Amino acid sequence: MEYNAQMKNRMKRIEGQVRGLIRMMEEQKECRDVVTQMSAVRSALDRTAALIVSTNLEQCIRDDKEAGESSEDLIKEAVSLLVKSR
Repeated sequence: MEYNAQMKNRMKRIEGQVRGLIRMMEEQKECRDVVTQMSAVRSALDRTAALIVSTNLEQCIRDDKEAGESSEDLIKEAVSLLVKSR
């Protein structure tokens, strides 16, 4: 799969958030603030995973359609990946 610029940029933003989180911990910031930031990072990762899975699924379905094959197994696998990531 080819990962586009949008996906890579999202991961770079997440990387920055994680660096900020580490800095917050080193500066002994309040637990509430650290956990809130952790939730934001987790949410960003979940959204990025969903984007990657959906983009890949879309391409695979197109390929299967061109080949005259069923995409049912691909859809099940994509749903499984998303469920597993949670």
